[in-house]
Amino acid sequence: MPDPSFSAIFLILIGPFIGSFLALLADRLPRGEGVVVKPSVCRSCGKRLGARDLLPVVSFAMHRGRCRHCGAAIPPFTLYTEIAAAGAAVLAVLAGGDAVQMWLSALFLWALLALAVSDLIWFRLPDPLTGALFIVALAMAGRSGQLDLALIGAAVGAGAFLALRIGYRAIREREGLGLGDVKLMAGLGAYAGPFDLPALLLIASLGALAVALLRQMIFSDRSGSPLGTQKLPFGAALCAAAALLWLLDALA
Repeated sequence: MPDPSFSAIFLILIGPFIGSFLALLADRLPRGEGVVVKPSVCRSCGKRLGARDLLPVVSFAMHRGRCRHCGAAIPPFTLYTEIAAAGAAVLAVLAGGDAVQMWLSALFLWALLALAVSDLIWFRLPDPLTGALFIVALAMAGRSGQLDLALIGAAVGAGAFLALRIGYRAIREREGLGLGDVKLMAGLGAYAGPFDLPALLLIASLGALAVALLRQMIFSDRSGSPLGTQKLPFGAALCAAAALLWLLDALA
């Protein structure tokens, strides 16, 4: 069994670097680009980025959020994701447990973060990320002896969203829920189980509605689109709700 103290220190140290990689995944996967072989380059000038350009948080601060080659602005979400991933690692450590538990908690939170960022930017939930979330959720359930409940929750969550997707399309004759949300619910359902799944959906729905209403009030003069026709990153709301449930469970 790995030493918990070593795992805790290692998780905290690599948190920002994981965040940098998550930002890369959230940016490239929806574009259909490779994430392993393809080197990091500036989107504006195409210059290959060196080690001093890729230091999490530090490089962004040193170059004031701009490419040192052409001066183009670096998308702020890269910095935010690095900071958030570091925070997730700290939370995983503070939640306690043995080394495996800390790693599973961190992986779960990192998967949620990557999915939320991808949905916020592209309105896409890439299959590799939803698949990773599902696997981690099953691993967490297996360690707690609740694999059967996890599988039921996954089936209920994904099945309900699939039915909602089909029903909405039949009634409104247009897409209202992406297939990525259905796949996401397999992982979230496996994590929450059938009993906590309603709470997760309620929190996500209320959060998404609050954001939509706030955006409608702020941008009412710029957009004439009614609330019911706004495109919302509901996957990000679901991920935020799952992270909140995880946090509440860790504090219990």
